[in-house]
Amino acid sequence: MTFEPPPAQVPRYARDDTNPKSKIQNPKSKYDPGRLRIAFFGTPDFAVPALNAVAAAHEVVLVVAQPDRPAGRGMKMHKPPVAARAIELGLRVEQPAKIRTDEFLDEVAKAGAGVGVVIAYGRILPAGLLQIPKLGFVNVHASLLPKYRGAAPIQRAIEAGERVTGATIMRVDEELDHGPMLDVVTIEIAPDERLPSVSRRLAEAGAVALTRTLSALEIGVAVETPQDHERATHAPKIEKEEGRISLSEPTRVIYDRFRAFDPWPGVFFESGGETIRVVEMMPVALPRQDPPRTVVSLDQSVVLATSDGHLRLDQLQRPGKPRAVAGDVARGLGWSAGAVLGE
Repeated sequence: MTFEPPPAQVPRYARDDTNPKSKIQNPKSKYDPGRLRIAFFGTPDFAVPALNAVAAAHEVVLVVAQPDRPAGRGMKMHKPPVAARAIELGLRVEQPAKIRTDEFLDEVAKAGAGVGVVIAYGRILPAGLLQIPKLGFVNVHASLLPKYRGAAPIQRAIEAGERVTGATIMRVDEELDHGPMLDVVTIEIAPDERLPSVSRRLAEAGAVALTRTLSALEIGVAVETPQDHERATHAPKIEKEEGRISLSEPTRVIYDRFRAFDPWPGVFFESGGETIRVVEMMPVALPRQDPPRTVVSLDQSVVLATSDGHLRLDQLQRPGKPRAVAGDVARGLGWSAGAVLGE
C-alpha cells in the first residue's frame, strides 16, 4: 500500500513535474541505483527477517544491537538474535552500552551509511544519531499507525481483539512512533492465533515492505504521508501483573489476553493461596450459563464459567512445578465439579 499526499504535506521532498515517471523526488538522494549502504539497529527475533532481507538487497555497513544479556536457567550470557545473525552473515556488529556518546556517534558516521534502519532496537535514538545518514532513519513498526504507538503494539492489538493488524514503515523523528508513513502492509489475525504466530508473520511482511521502501528512497521516489495524530492510540509496555485474570470477566476478554500474553507474562489466577498459570485454554460453547467461577466439569480438562460463557482449561502449572494436565492439577488443588472458586 502506497500513500500519495499533496506536495505541501511532504516537506522533505519536491515534486518533479518534468518527469512523468517520478512521483516524488528526494533532493538529498545522490545515489546511483545499486546497493544502498545501511546502518541497521535491532535486537530481538522480530528484526531478523528484516536484517536478512536488507542484507540480501543492499550493503549493510553496520549492525547495532543491545549488549549480551544473561538468560536461561544457568543465566549464561547470550547474544541477542540480531547480533547472532549479523555475525553469521559476516557483518560488522556493535553492541554499545550507551549510544549517546560522541565516540559511538563518530563510529556510526565513519561507517558511511546512506540510511539508517531501526526495528525493535530497545532504545530511543538521539537526535544527533538520526541526523547522520543522508536519508535519515526509517522504522518498521508492528501496527497500523497511528494506532498502537509504543512498546507492545502486537500484544495490545491481540488483547483488544483486533482481527486486522499490520506493519508500518515510517520515518523516524524525535517523538514516539510519530513520523510520516512510507508504506503499510496488513495481515489478518485468526480468532485463535497467539502472539508468536502474529509476530512472526508481521516480521516477514514488514521485511518485504522495508526493502520496497528502501528501494524507493534510494532512487528518490518515496512518498511520505503524515500520520493523523488525533487518532493515535498508545501501546504501553506489558507489565507482569497484567497477566492476572478474573473469571468474573467475559470469556473473550480473558481469552484474548491469554493469546496476547503468550509466552510472557502468560495468564494466571489465585487458587488455594497459589498462583496458577494457565498454559492452554479455549473458549467453549455450552447451552446454559453457569454462575461465574463455577467448576462446570472436571475430567482431563476443566471447564470454568465466566461472566458470559465458559472456558476449557487444558494445561495448568503450579508454582515450581512443570505444566500438567489441567484435571490433575485441579484435583490436587481440591476442586470438584459444581464448586465455585473464590477470587
